[in-house]
Amino acid sequence: MHFDSLTAKEVPDNRTTKPHILPIYATSSFSFEDIDQGIEIFKNIESGHVYSRYANPTVDTVAQKIADLETHGLGTEAHAVMTSSGMSAISTLLLGVLKAGDKVLSQANLYGGTTDLLKSIFGQFGVETVFTNLGDKEGVKRHFQQDSSLKMLYCETPANPTLACVDIQALTEIAHQNGAWCAIDNTFQTPYLQQPFAFGVDFIIHSTTKFLNGHGNSTAGIIIGKDKEIMRKKVWHAMKLVGTNCSPFEAWLTYNGLKTLALRMDRHCSNALVLAQFLEKHPAVERVNYLGLPSHPDHALAQRQMRGNGGMLSFELKGGLDAGIACMNRIRFCTLAPTLGDIDTLIVHPASMSHLSIPKAVRLENGITDGLIRISVGIENPADIIGDLEQALV
Repeated sequence: MHFDSLTAKEVPDNRTTKPHILPIYATSSFSFEDIDQGIEIFKNIESGHVYSRYANPTVDTVAQKIADLETHGLGTEAHAVMTSSGMSAISTLLLGVLKAGDKVLSQANLYGGTTDLLKSIFGQFGVETVFTNLGDKEGVKRHFQQDSSLKMLYCETPANPTLACVDIQALTEIAHQNGAWCAIDNTFQTPYLQQPFAFGVDFIIHSTTKFLNGHGNSTAGIIIGKDKEIMRKKVWHAMKLVGTNCSPFEAWLTYNGLKTLALRMDRHCSNALVLAQFLEKHPAVERVNYLGLPSHPDHALAQRQMRGNGGMLSFELKGGLDAGIACMNRIRFCTLAPTLGDIDTLIVHPASMSHLSIPKAVRLENGITDGLIRISVGIENPADIIGDLEQALV
């Protein structure tokens, strides 16, 4: 072999023992032993990796681990497809299972980006979203009975940023009785605190960017489903063709974050409760939205569906928009950032940030007022978090 050929060629993998930590398979393609193996893989006679847009060992391993977490203790199995972000996970699921003329039934108090996606992107391709109060079960039944085009019920519970909850099992049963799927965004709670498959849900979405990774250094998403055929022939097929695949590095970062998920979520929950109790007594605060407080209207429902109350809360200031902006400007210890689920405390003002594109009338109807502030409570010493809020709420 000539020198320049030697520099260009791959050398044999000289690994002698199994790595303790999952490797990053940073390769765009995979080579075959011979043409017969390639033919069998392409014909699905033999399983194997071909191209990292289709599948990658690092990504597949992380996807299956998250699927196993969502089904842990339930006596069932699930299949997962990782994507490049939480938004791409939602997009890929809808592209995979819906077609023009189908409709989605959802709630108006979704994450603003999800609402915009459903209305401005999918709406222009003939997939209409009907927004309603998913807490009104009789109303949900009427929607399905009056419109056979409704093929999916899509919900967030708890919702962003009011932490409103819906009855997962009841909604799933209504959807199934009318031949529709039920999909849920479980980003806020993670499978450690809430397992929607226990209530019959068909698909679970996560922005793994948030609590599953937990360290703010990775952007990815995941779709988890119980039906292998649908996940493979519809969801994976859409991911492959649209190109919403997760990169091996992002998956690997998520994998490392998962190792401390239980420990982190316990601390997120305990810190959030302490902060919520402090805020509930503060004279500048009108109300606090935290599922661990008996004052939250969905407190009892949350206790039935969840193992813990999570690390997310929001609160409304009596002074409205001006008070909200002033509070944000006085924050010193917490971080002003339009995301959630990191190990440090993040704070956002929805009316001027995450829900800016949502019409004010719609925001107000769903409890997203001008004075509402959302906090993703971190794992720091709670005294430091409380101290910062105390000096900011003057």
